[in-house]
Amino acid sequence: MTLDDLKSVGVDIEDGMARCMNNEAFYIKMVNMFLADGSKFDALKSALDAGDLNDAFEQAHALKGVCANLALTPLQTRISEITELLRSRTEMDYSDKYQEIIKCWNELKALA
Repeated sequence: MTLDDLKSVGVDIEDGMARCMNNEAFYIKMVNMFLADGSKFDALKSALDAGDLNDAFEQAHALKGVCANLALTPLQTRISEITELLRSRTEMDYSDKYQEIIKCWNELKALA
């Protein structure tokens, strides 16, 4: 994975690099670590499947924060949408929104 790869899919590499003191190796390492760990995505799915909107909100909000810190704009946008719905505890079928998130996460992982 390179900065150009990330930029080509809409990642704001300038912001992400600035948050990592312009240390490219560190930034790429942090992105790869986040993309390799699916536990928060699994926890979000479990909470959604259980209808636990409080836990789902907490999981989505945590994911949103990491995506914002790494400037993973495409993923952050999708997670922000579900986070705001969950913040208001909107009762709905979240499966399509979750699948959009996973599709974007997989597209980013494919860059590695």
